[in-house]
Amino acid sequence: MISAPFPRVSRVRPAPHPPRGAVLAVVLILLVVMSLLAILSLRGTLLQERMAGNMLDRSLGFQAAEAALRAGEALARSARTGAVTIPTSGCSGGLCARPDPSAPPRWEDETVWADAREIAVEVNGTTLRPRYIVELLADDVPPRGSCVTAEDVSPDAACGGREHRYRITARSQAAGRAEVILQSHYAVP
Repeated sequence: MISAPFPRVSRVRPAPHPPRGAVLAVVLILLVVMSLLAILSLRGTLLQERMAGNMLDRSLGFQAAEAALRAGEALARSARTGAVTIPTSGCSGGLCARPDPSAPPRWEDETVWADAREIAVEVNGTTLRPRYIVELLADDVPPRGSCVTAEDVSPDAACGGREHRYRITARSQAAGRAEVILQSHYAVP
């Protein structure tokens, strides 16, 4: 007897589960996280760029104010020699009489700055225009260390020459830029 081969029965595989959206949700969450990281990184870079710009601006203002202090010191030396005259009261043309101790400081008064002296300074290719004022603080002060004696320590003691003391205030400010105010006390023999 010849036997007939068994018919081949193909096995039917079950259909895969229909997609349920889990992969899509995971990909969307990763995309949002990556976007947030990119935005935060960009924001940090922009902040650092602004900080560097502000430091440069402040440095330029500081250099300009320093140059104005030197110009004020030169003006104080010329006031001592009589080339310019310090007013007896108030301020005129950046030169100011002795300050009133009960009055607010002159450098806080915008009208004083409107009449202050101005110089043109070129710093790193930028022309800045700082202003300065020169205030007479005292005009008959013994030089430091010149009146140290055991016998007479009074202000009338016979000491060397007398000094004039000035307060020089310089301000560098431009629209939308950093404001820098520097001050020095300057003694002219």
